[in-house]
Amino acid sequence: MSASANIARHLPLMATRQPDHPAIKVPRGRTGDGRIDYLALSFRELDTEVDAWVARLQGHGVQTGDRVLVMVRQGLPLIAAAFALFKLGAVPVIIDPGMGRKNFLACVTRSRPRVLLGIPLAQLLSHVFRAAFKSVEIRVWVSGSPTARAGRGAQNSKLKFEMVSSRAADLAAVLFTSGSTGEPKGVCYEHGMFDAQVRLVRDTYGIQPGEVDLPMLPIFALFNPALGMTTIVPEIDPARPATVDPAKIVQAIQQEGVTNSFGSPTLWRKISRHCREKNEPLPTLRRVLMAGAPVPPALFADLQVLLPNGTAHSPYGATEALPLATISGPEVVGAGQGSDSLGTSAATAAGAGTCVGRPVAEIQIRIIPITDGPIVSLTDTRVLPPGEIGEIIASGPVVTQTYDQLPAATTLAKIQTPNNQSQTNGKTAGTPDSFAVSAPAGAAWHRLGDLGYLDTAGRLWFCGRKAERVLTADGPLYTEQVEPIFGAHPDVARVALIGAGHDRRRPAIVVEPRSRDVIATPSLRRKLVRELRALGAPHPHTDRIRLAYLHPHLPVDVRHNAKIHRLTLARWAVDQQGYEMDKREVPVSALKR
Repeated sequence: MSASANIARHLPLMATRQPDHPAIKVPRGRTGDGRIDYLALSFRELDTEVDAWVARLQGHGVQTGDRVLVMVRQGLPLIAAAFALFKLGAVPVIIDPGMGRKNFLACVTRSRPRVLLGIPLAQLLSHVFRAAFKSVEIRVWVSGSPTARAGRGAQNSKLKFEMVSSRAADLAAVLFTSGSTGEPKGVCYEHGMFDAQVRLVRDTYGIQPGEVDLPMLPIFALFNPALGMTTIVPEIDPARPATVDPAKIVQAIQQEGVTNSFGSPTLWRKISRHCREKNEPLPTLRRVLMAGAPVPPALFADLQVLLPNGTAHSPYGATEALPLATISGPEVVGAGQGSDSLGTSAATAAGAGTCVGRPVAEIQIRIIPITDGPIVSLTDTRVLPPGEIGEIIASGPVVTQTYDQLPAATTLAKIQTPNNQSQTNGKTAGTPDSFAVSAPAGAAWHRLGDLGYLDTAGRLWFCGRKAERVLTADGPLYTEQVEPIFGAHPDVARVALIGAGHDRRRPAIVVEPRSRDVIATPSLRRKLVRELRALGAPHPHTDRIRLAYLHPHLPVDVRHNAKIHRLTLARWAVDQQGYEMDKREVPVSALKR
């Protein structure tokens, strides 16, 4: 019998290899001298805690194959209970509560969990919204405290439970997308896919056992036991990440010698600003990973200064497939001498899109013609040449195969490699030569819903979401080729490209000024709009944009606090008074602070 692919197997392995090394530290207050006071568990102790959770779950009747809706706050209970569910062969279902009540309840209904593992508020909600939770037969209550243990005597428990032997293709978890450009969908993750993610993340970024990680997205903490990293739980509210106090994050990094951290560009912008103002570099960090939205070149530049012994990176991918490609700060802003010394930022500023790097090992990326309908097989499409914008598709061991309970969405998002198309010399027989694949026959290519192109050096450039492109009378416009040009204005916090009007065919920008005084003062409004027009005029594609709206705070996703809800803004703009941009040019010097 082949070895189990159960992702939970990594924890007892680490408990054997480095039993006394810290596995997790959860903040529980401050010491008398102002240091963060942590509850700390070693890998051996965390493994014991997981077994205590297995006993508790089994005592409630949780079985292999059960779907378990997890509504638990970030901290020890989340990590320990998740590994216990994997060990049991149960299937955690994780839904982002920030997607809004209507979408959240629809996702609960569709995922049909048998078990609710939740804090008291979640249990209460399950009774208030009985229709959505009608499939729930078992309720396991979890403390709202991030330091709560599985039960009395867990620390001294001698119980050891056999781990369910899982195949690579067995369902491991259902993780929901944020639904920022469509309905949220449950992504079916298999144990082998989690294994591949651990392998690719480890090898791509050179992560070593014994490192210390501060993950600012809770789900990323689940990889750390497999990577042998200590998890420092951050003092952050995942439901409101924008309210994070950067001083607390910086204190944790410095106090615990954090070497690795993942967070959205929005979070790292706040942390970077704090560090610059306080003149506090972060010398222990070897790497910072940022994802969830395109990373501005200016943020990469700031982090290069703040990380004297480290590098900032941006992995590209989606809930359905991650990581697919990666790029580093020096590649973006430039470093050293030579032909690449200027980096990719100059091209981004000129409207070329955002370079997201080269594919990581084992991943194949292709660009195909844009279509809104399904593509049944690779033979029904073609590969576009370098430089031509189209849909981004990807194949590889981290690419998921199906959406949960949504066959139509699966058909629309996946392109099948038929089982009868065998591989020959790295190419799939019966498909175009440019569809050389490393994925097994029968594996799917995922349509990211993103648009972009590959350059002649093999780098992927992201141009925006397919659903958010603006189809004007003069041709399409893409968000990532428009927004960086206007976003360069020093008084602009965020900017979004939308299609204005009921037909959404007139291109317009919606601008969030850094100061609300701009919105309240007519002369400042007119000045900003004139200067934005001057920024767009030199570029043929942005010269076509003559309409602007001002908005006090652009709506963004809760998970990363970075993805702008452009389709929501387009609906908002229908009833708003926009500003016709003055055609008079303004000297570039006038745009500088």
